[in-house]
Amino acid sequence: MKAEIIAVGTEILTGQIVNTNTQFLSEKFAELGIDVYFQTAVGDNEERLLSILGIASKRSDLVVLCGGLGPTADDLTKQTLAKFLEKELVFDNQAMEKLDQFFVSRSGRFRTPNNDRQAQLVEGSIPLQNPTGLAVGGIIEQEGVRYILLPGPPSELKPMFTQSLQPILAEKGSQLYSRVLRFFGIGESQLVTVLEDMIENQTDPTLAPYAKIGEVTLRISTKASSFEEATVKLDAYEAEILSQDKLTDYLYGYGEENSLAKVIVAELASAGQTLAVAENLTAGLLQYQLASVETDTTVFEGGRVLSVALYGKDAAQSHADLIRQQTGASLGLALLGEFLPSAQENLQRVRLSLAISSEKGSQAQSVDIGGYALPQLREIACLHALDYMRKSF
Repeated sequence: MKAEIIAVGTEILTGQIVNTNTQFLSEKFAELGIDVYFQTAVGDNEERLLSILGIASKRSDLVVLCGGLGPTADDLTKQTLAKFLEKELVFDNQAMEKLDQFFVSRSGRFRTPNNDRQAQLVEGSIPLQNPTGLAVGGIIEQEGVRYILLPGPPSELKPMFTQSLQPILAEKGSQLYSRVLRFFGIGESQLVTVLEDMIENQTDPTLAPYAKIGEVTLRISTKASSFEEATVKLDAYEAEILSQDKLTDYLYGYGEENSLAKVIVAELASAGQTLAVAENLTAGLLQYQLASVETDTTVFEGGRVLSVALYGKDAAQSHADLIRQQTGASLGLALLGEFLPSAQENLQRVRLSLAISSEKGSQAQSVDIGGYALPQLREIACLHALDYMRKSF
């Protein structure tokens, strides 16, 4: 299905409001397996809206109009669609009852004839009731094209979509199912190079890489009629991805909202272990990330922000041992960062020394990172420390 979203409102074109409705609808349509091919914004002008409808009706199966359903003279979306389809406007009884109740319950508010426009539908439409507002939406199909009318305010559009429209669209068959794979230790350009053939030849399932600070995510998606069918397809596709050039070594978790800190806290909780941290370069950021993860059990025992004169693996091991002993934690993690000369102005280079201490002993490693401003460098240093701990489990 080819979908098109038309945002109606002069205030969008003048920059007075941000068109967040199109983003919301595109995301929701993708989840339903509906492909959005075109997005358009048009002002409150009948002639221009008629022109856009003429184009949309020839290239799209689903045309969604947002905005212009209110009571004022410039709210002309319903009227224009009715004219385009050569239909009359009729009143929806349920929407009229809601209007009646609204004005009865609000003393001092007087109903004017133009208020009734909010209860009008294009003749032949299926009404979409408005849970949070007064303007009724609608769905109508003509000559193989389905037209949907939604209100402009996001506070009305989102509930109408979720409660009234989404169940109707979900009945049409396949939906889009996605899975997010999270990688650390490999850059986006390297990952894209490894997966070049799969990216160029993708059909269904599909994959899309996204670069974040210090890490990369892959969203893999497929259209399926059920979660079980999608799981089989996504499992096979993921296995094919991870078979490429040892990508399994870089995969640390799944999910849009996941993070290395969450993975570490979950591992510690599962093992019944606790952790304390000593850090200098990151100014407490590593402790903040760990402490911010919600968990039912106490995992993070606290730590210290250090001022150190000695660097290197031996010094990191000493600090990891000391913080573990001082706090009584099962494990101690130390992150020491020593600045190195940098040829790039305002971009830092650092030698990280990382160490993990337990009752069985300690281990350490060093890694050089650079080419970042200090705030980004601190975030990436934390990721290295967390990934080092992940690999130690």
